[in-house]
Amino acid sequence: MTVYIDPPTWPGHGRMWSHLVSDHSYDELHAFADRLGVPRRAFERDHYDIPRQRYADAVRAGAREVSSREVVRLLHAAGLRRRKGGVQPRSS
Repeated sequence: MTVYIDPPTWPGHGRMWSHLVSDHSYDELHAFADRLGVPRRAFERDHYDIPRQRYADAVRAGAREVSSREVVRLLHAAGLRRRKGGVQPRSS
């Protein structure tokens, strides 16, 4: 059970963002985000959006650095990938 973060390369709202995901469950992901002080409103479908300024905080807290492609692969492998308007995976 690990939480992963990709590089802050995603633009939005005048910032660059990373995606924080779990390879085990949404509960694990929410607990990690809570410990990091990330508000629940930052959760989008299957990941948390983390601003560049908080990237190092997430890594220091234990998030493993991976590529954006790896984030998607991990979500699919865990059955946690949720697409916009698509079929949703099992809940956890």
